[in-house]
Amino acid sequence: MNDVGKQRRFPTGDLARVAVFAALIAVLGMPGSLNVFGNAVPITLQTLGVMLAGVILGTWRAALAVVVLLVLVAAGLPLLSGGRGGLGAFVGPSAGFLIGWIPGAAVTGWLVERAGRNPGIVQLVVACLVGGVGVIYLFGIPVQAVVTGVPLGTTAGLSLVFLPGDLIKAVLASLIARGTQRAYPDAVPAVHQERLRAGRER
Repeated sequence: MNDVGKQRRFPTGDLARVAVFAALIAVLGMPGSLNVFGNAVPITLQTLGVMLAGVILGTWRAALAVVVLLVLVAAGLPLLSGGRGGLGAFVGPSAGFLIGWIPGAAVTGWLVERAGRNPGIVQLVVACLVGGVGVIYLFGIPVQAVVTGVPLGTTAGLSLVFLPGDLIKAVLASLIARGTQRAYPDAVPAVHQERLRAGRER
């Protein structure tokens, strides 16, 4: 009975989606990174993957996808932009941003779940901006300031250079998610949750 309960709680399909999105975030690091205006934290495409995980997978699956990726990075796999990997990635200037991916993906997913069965583009963009930008910055900027020894206000100012790119990523993630959800309704987190609940009640 306990095994049956676990299978229902963690369906094979969900685990597969988690693995796919962990791989997607890793693949988005392949183009490399870009440091601009002397900022110690590079610009990468991987936050686009974090946003996509949130808007398509929902709260816990999105967070788990990021956790899987970061565990593999900690184990030494070069899955971050520029081929970075190992525990050293978690003590550098970008460490807070990496850790922030987890709550960032979760908050993005949580907001999309509350947008219902048919989330609109605006709702998706807002979710990406709040979770995929705001929450990640909330973790990343203070840690960067501590690691680099640069005052918090100055570090926050330097991080403004990320905003235009992050806005583009939020819109792009929302458009991709909206198209995917129209073709595949189970990619809407609220719809997926309803189907899981219906399966448990049978």
